[in-house]
Amino acid sequence: MSEPHPDIEAVVSEVPPLHRLTIEQARAGYADFLSVEQDLGELADVRDSVVRGPDGNNVPIRVYTPEGEGPFPVLVWMHGGGFLLGDVESYDPVCRVLADELDCVVVSPDYRLAPEHKFPAGLRDCYEVVDWAESRMEILNGDPDRLMVGGDSAGGNLAAAVSLMARDKGGPDIDYQVLVYPTTTFSYEFADEPSGDGSYFITEPDLQWSWDNYLENEIDGMSPYASPLQANDLSDLPPATVLTAEFDPLKEEGIEYAERLADAGVSVEHTHYEDMVHAFFTNVAEPRVERAWDAIAEIGANIEAAFDGESEEEELVVA
Repeated sequence: MSEPHPDIEAVVSEVPPLHRLTIEQARAGYADFLSVEQDLGELADVRDSVVRGPDGNNVPIRVYTPEGEGPFPVLVWMHGGGFLLGDVESYDPVCRVLADELDCVVVSPDYRLAPEHKFPAGLRDCYEVVDWAESRMEILNGDPDRLMVGGDSAGGNLAAAVSLMARDKGGPDIDYQVLVYPTTTFSYEFADEPSGDGSYFITEPDLQWSWDNYLENEIDGMSPYASPLQANDLSDLPPATVLTAEFDPLKEEGIEYAERLADAGVSVEHTHYEDMVHAFFTNVAEPRVERAWDAIAEIGANIEAAFDGESEEEELVVA
């Protein structure tokens, strides 16, 4: 039987089973897991702002601008944390690296969390931030033809759901989606055997705990905006990068979502990272996990190829 790579196993081996903690303990532990003491990314500007939310609320955001002239692609990155954990501050290192390495403006929304705010509150916040970003491309020094959404784990779910919602509502016009080991369905048809000792960061009981806190009921879970894999139609969605990991209880549903996108005619680049576990992508600081940087480089190459292909097609049409 294969084992996780020692680099990542050493990082996550001390993480306790989340479902055995209180929400407050889990949030504090997750913030501690993501915290770093080094400066990451050479950026031109980092600033906080607020977007008017869908329910009269304010959605705090942090905007990261890379060095250079632009206009840049704009990536709205939705943080992970099982819909319950994480915030702009804890994901600051990841967003700094994404902005620097992908050479894009990153907008990080501090969306509302469950269980205080059940589905679809956080999703609606993320949709409003993407809509806000599209309407302010000039202010962001962004390229209006390169609006992207992305996220890891629950953030990957939100990015996929925002893409579906934008298609159904006729906007905003999203040009690419990045889904890193996304959770795509509340059902357990893809359930793996739990590791039992928490050494692989999350287990099936952790996922059940997350969904139980996120959803009001199973009927909500059947909504494609909660469970994108439940959608009957995945056509006309943005091109996608989907990353999955071998030692991750979400791997099968991530693989299935990538396959269904491709079957629906969506351009998909899917990479399965063997000997990696859930949460490997966010380990960008020392002692960093090299596969995380490999994944970021792959995302960048996929985005560049997708947009370069579009530019070539446009040139051919004009000619």
